[in-house]
Amino acid sequence: MPQDADQTLAIIWFRQDLRLGDHAALHAAMAGGGRVLPVYVLDDDSPGRWAMGGAGRWWLHHSLMALQAALAERGAPLVLRRGKAADVLPALLAETGAACIHAGRMHEPWARGVEAALEAALPAGALRLHRTATLFDLSAIRTKTGGIYGIYTPFAKGLRLRGDPAPPVPAPGRIAAPPPPPSDRLDDWGLLPGAPDWAGGFRSTWQPGEIAAHRRLHAFAAKVVDGYDVTRNLPGQAGTSMVSPHLHFGELSPGQVWHAAAGASARRGEGLSVYLGELLWREFAAYLLWHNPHLPEQPLRPRFAEMQTRRAAAELHAWERGRTGVPIVDAGMRQLWRTGWMHNRVRMIVASYLTKHLLMPWQDGEAWFWDTLVDADLASNAASWQWVAGSGIDAQPFFRIFNPVSQGEKFDPDGAYVRAWIPELAGLPDRWIHAPWTAPADVLLAAKVRIGRDYPAPVVDLAEGRMRALGAFKAMGRGASEPIDAEGPAAEDAA
Repeated sequence: MPQDADQTLAIIWFRQDLRLGDHAALHAAMAGGGRVLPVYVLDDDSPGRWAMGGAGRWWLHHSLMALQAALAERGAPLVLRRGKAADVLPALLAETGAACIHAGRMHEPWARGVEAALEAALPAGALRLHRTATLFDLSAIRTKTGGIYGIYTPFAKGLRLRGDPAPPVPAPGRIAAPPPPPSDRLDDWGLLPGAPDWAGGFRSTWQPGEIAAHRRLHAFAAKVVDGYDVTRNLPGQAGTSMVSPHLHFGELSPGQVWHAAAGASARRGEGLSVYLGELLWREFAAYLLWHNPHLPEQPLRPRFAEMQTRRAAAELHAWERGRTGVPIVDAGMRQLWRTGWMHNRVRMIVASYLTKHLLMPWQDGEAWFWDTLVDADLASNAASWQWVAGSGIDAQPFFRIFNPVSQGEKFDPDGAYVRAWIPELAGLPDRWIHAPWTAPADVLLAAKVRIGRDYPAPVVDLAEGRMRALGAFKAMGRGASEPIDAEGPAAEDAA
């Protein structure tokens, strides 16, 4: 460490933890009453192809605005710098004379590379990493025999045996800070869309920032969590927490979410168990990425690299824009385009449709979600797409093919979700809303729906698409333990 380092000054480098509460790195930087310099670095180079997508950049702009305001209230300006973090931070350390940099550890492969480069560029011990984005230390989670978990259920059981995570630590009331060095202007970063402005639906749906995150979390926990095992599957109802973007950007810690849900639940029933299980699935996705850096690009089941997929640009575009002719799929894709978010049950349906009925690479869907989701998280996005496509370690049965019509009829029985996002079908009776191409001519006429004009005909026959997918699985070979049943698995939500 340089002789002239200011031992009373520490840099707190905010990353995917844009909050002040339950922030281990911030509290460590403040330990002993020293001064703290808050910094955020916009690094578009280090992530490569996984640089933040358009929806994420919109969220980041507003989240940083909220963080700036929260820090200013406590007497600590936020310094903004743009460039490679491995270059910017050593220069800032030298510029300010700070003794060390405290930061949250990330699990993305590119971020771990940045951390390694920083450690090499800084004086020994100057970079101090803390757990701010996960419930547990991913590197320390092992099976009873010391191995790596590959299946979610034993992973979750193992973590449950540890008990609840530690209670969250409150945000500091005051932060001692030095006079700040020069900072970029947030508006100069160009994170918001230009013309056309596609973010109108984002603004009416979301309010980024720590305060709004807690407001949304506690409203959900107080009203919904006890019945979550049922409501989470009904896209036509407000039955999910919708805190995923707040979690991704770290406006909430997973520990805060865990304790808010557990504390508000009237009983430790099935709803709470399911919700906490989803937090553990998020943890499992991060764990998979930690131990499998190729997760976003390559199938975890190597045999799936041999699977024959299709490239059909017109069909992919129809899927992206909600014009496939299958209402539950199109409703989900339009919700995504309008709001930057999609109901989780519908995410599974649209992903199965793309990878099975259209037989397209899961990486195509993953890339679209990466650019359009405000909660685009590399680990969760990749692990979930691989799970649906069948190529994930824990994807059982790998040949499951969701029937989008029966999924719609089961989980959106009155068509409320479809009608909300596909108004051209609003006049159809419930009986036909999920398969309008099968409706009698007089029903279509009364609803003012002309298939192929007002609403597209299906881009693929669902039965033919299903059989094509099963054929591709057979051609790939029997690399997994399950035989491929031409009639499909017995699971109630597959067909």
